[in-house]
Amino acid sequence: MAAHLLGTRPAFLDGRPKQLLIDGEWVDAAAGETIDSIDPSTGETLGSVARGTAVDVDRAVRAARRAFEAGPWRRFTTGERSLVLNRLADLIEDNGAEFMHIDAMDMGTPVKFQQFLLGVTLNNLRYAAAKALDLNGATIPNSIPGGQVFTYTLREPVGVVGGIIPWNGPLFQASWKLGAALATGCTLVLKPAEQASFAPLLLGRLSLEAGIPPGVVNVVTGDGEAGAALAEHHDVDKIAFTGSTETGRQVIRASAGNVKKLTLELGGKSPDIVFADADLDEAVPGAAMATFVASGQSCMAGTRLYVERTIFEEFTERVAAFANSLKVGNSLDPDTDLGPLVSAQQLERVTGYLQAGQAAGARALSGGGRLTTDGNASGFFISPTTFVDVDDAMPIAREEIFGPVISAMPFADVDEVVGRANATSYGLASGLWTTNVNTVQRVTKGLQAGTVFVNNYGLADPAVPFGGYKTSGYGRENGHEQYDAYLNTKSIFLKTT
Repeated sequence: MAAHLLGTRPAFLDGRPKQLLIDGEWVDAAAGETIDSIDPSTGETLGSVARGTAVDVDRAVRAARRAFEAGPWRRFTTGERSLVLNRLADLIEDNGAEFMHIDAMDMGTPVKFQQFLLGVTLNNLRYAAAKALDLNGATIPNSIPGGQVFTYTLREPVGVVGGIIPWNGPLFQASWKLGAALATGCTLVLKPAEQASFAPLLLGRLSLEAGIPPGVVNVVTGDGEAGAALAEHHDVDKIAFTGSTETGRQVIRASAGNVKKLTLELGGKSPDIVFADADLDEAVPGAAMATFVASGQSCMAGTRLYVERTIFEEFTERVAAFANSLKVGNSLDPDTDLGPLVSAQQLERVTGYLQAGQAAGARALSGGGRLTTDGNASGFFISPTTFVDVDDAMPIAREEIFGPVISAMPFADVDEVVGRANATSYGLASGLWTTNVNTVQRVTKGLQAGTVFVNNYGLADPAVPFGGYKTSGYGRENGHEQYDAYLNTKSIFLKTT
């Protein structure tokens, strides 16, 4: 992505309101309403999307049901499903610059990070294409007398899936839901976040170009009303949700009507632990970007930074210096390290936490407030903040802020820090920096989190499961565990004579 993109718009944002994708057709919302999308770097309106409601969700679910039960999709072989997923990945790669441009403007992640997110998306879909060929049942020896009964299992798609995704990484988040649904033979109604819907809509258009039949992929944009209607709908067989823990609780309650299958990837307040024997030249930028990447708008951000007491002052000063070296600016500037927060509402939330932290006695070694200089006055920018003089009871150390805010705290030994790291309702991710293999073994076994990053933070692979413990949700994205959740297992007892 080049500097000339500053001040330009991607072709997809042509000024026309974006419609809903239902049953292979682009249609207006039933109520005829739209929602504006704001460029968080400038505060200007990018365009608008249809405001879908429960009526539109019902239309999309009915289309997905028809496609699942009576359309050509049910006759696709595993090889044909794999082929269209690979075609879709190729189309996304061909349109990669457009997607990166859209997401940079729509949700504010800098273009230099968009290349990584595009790669994650392509890996997700190509892994899904491979998994479509490898979703096997089993033959099972049994203890039934006579030896005349053959027992085996079939793996069958659950049916209509509702995918509800957040605004932090709309393209790759959508690829998680779409890839697993299509690989397993399900159909999908995708509900993007209203703050960042353009990339999922373009994904829907390319799905049709890839040869995915009408009704198999539907995209309904809108606010929380549409998401709630999808979660409650009695003809949806599964919800795959990524978002906040509180909204996840609402999804659980909504699913009770027809006892939907659920996978929930929810919030986090992840610990990142640095021991004195760590390679500090790697750990300083690694621990800093564990929080600051995407301006802290990541569910797995390592925002609770525990540093061994003997190096605490040196390490936090180096993290603060690193934070001060980062360029905060327009997401389309190729030199920008940190872009804006996604919305004015998120800006208000994060600045509220900054004020509360300082009022409680925390001291900002870097940042600490809104950034309004260097052409950023109209955007939603926060300086990357490193707090010290923090204790575990402070809200900034307990609650998910979703902004570029580190709460740094010293510790004395392994048992202490593992206990403090686990003293949270969350359990999504965690980090560990040490050169001692014994420490690695003790800490990784002790941490109550779905992922532990050792001497890195944030690596991902589609074959490696990702998800949380405790209120960070259940079920997994990635790996065979994700695909199992989109399949029903049917047991067969066949008497041979």
